Amino acid sequence: MAARVRRFVRFLEDQGYVEVDDGIDDLPRHLADYFDAINSLQLAQGPAQSYRSEAEHVVAWLRIARRRWADIDDTIIDQYAVHDCRCPVWRKRGKLVTTGTKRRRRCARHFVEFLRGRGVIPSVEPVVDDNPHMAAYLTWLKQHRGATDETIRRYRTDITRLMPMLGEPSKWDAAALRRAFQRRSKETPGSASLLVTIMRSYIRFLIVQGECRPALLHAIPSVQRYRLSALPRHVDPATIEKIIAACPTDRPVEVRDKAIILLLARLGLRAGDVRDMRLDDIDWRGGYIRVKGKTRRPDRLPLPQDVGDAILAYLAAARPKAVEEHLFLRVQAPFRPFSSSAEIAGIVARTHERGGIEGVPTGSHIFRHSLATNLLRTGAGLESVGTILRHSSPETTAIYAKVDLPMLMKIAQPWPGDLPC
Repeated sequence: MAARVRRFVRFLEDQGYVEVDDGIDDLPRHLADYFDAINSLQLAQGPAQSYRSEAEHVVAWLRIARRRWADIDDTIIDQYAVHDCRCPVWRKRGKLVTTGTKRRRRCARHFVEFLRGRGVIPSVEPVVDDNPHMAAYLTWLKQHRGATDETIRRYRTDITRLMPMLGEPSKWDAAALRRAFQRRSKETPGSASLLVTIMRSYIRFLIVQGECRPALLHAIPSVQRYRLSALPRHVDPATIEKIIAACPTDRPVEVRDKAIILLLARLGLRAGDVRDMRLDDIDWRGGYIRVKGKTRRPDRLPLPQDVGDAILAYLAAARPKAVEEHLFLRVQAPFRPFSSSAEIAGIVARTHERGGIEGVPTGSHIFRHSLATNLLRTGAGLESVGTILRHSSPETTAIYAKVDLPMLMKIAQPWPGDLPC
């Protein structure tokens, strides 16, 4: 009976007999445009139907709950995701179909962002940090230091975790800073040196702002780092060629993966360089490729023949037809670029698994180390290697001098003591 009453009220509202002010005009047209946008993503039938049905569902729920579209936020979306559904929407075989909260939340957010992008409902104001010192510091990092969004996120996370242990900067002392640092470094021992860098940067900013005492800059203990204590991991050229040969080209995803592997192996690119590469970074006539790297200053590298052939094969037969500037895209709809460098490392790991290659690190950086090591062993100088790898400092390239065994043999001195027993 309740369901029939709800449908009747919905009918009266749709016909205009009952006035409803939901804060949005011509909702059916926007819903139809959203369906067209979903179809343009070339999704599989199941996910596409989920987005469409959940859009209709959230429209019905908002009307029943008497919520305005202009007021929708993450809290309202979460309430929709967990509501006990009795909404007057079409149900398969006339039965109530229970959907997961994750799918409800994901699809509702997708529809809301679509409406916000069209200007139908107001966008959410950016969240302002509650800590004014933190907000000013992050703004300074962005505007004056040119820090990337990922760097700012990492700095904010680490500083935020320390703040409950410290309190207001005006009340800091050396003992409290050391206790907080030691406690935090025990939680993440591998990131202790980075934590030192972050905290010292933040303290310097606060000192300049007059928020804490200058002497506190020396309260953060140093972490001893032995940059040249270990050899860089590398593999020999024969293993590199074996990895490349393990890349089949029968499916579109394999064509894409081979092009990525060749870029890593022949040019020593970082995973982030491959992720951020765009279509216009390749100059086919000039035979070079532009790489921005960490410095955001574009460098030009020669485009080897086999790398160019692999990229061309990917563009001609394997790359999805999508309006996207990034060179490499995911093979499943929606066709978007990689979200992080970890996906490049996953491609390397899958290539090793396909080729049955064992005992080799699965990270993408192994190609960069191997290229530098093999170049040195074939007679290239450190300056040339640093140019190819786009190192900003010669000290970064100097670590590879330890793997040049022929050169080390020439300068090795005999042991001054007696022969060992």
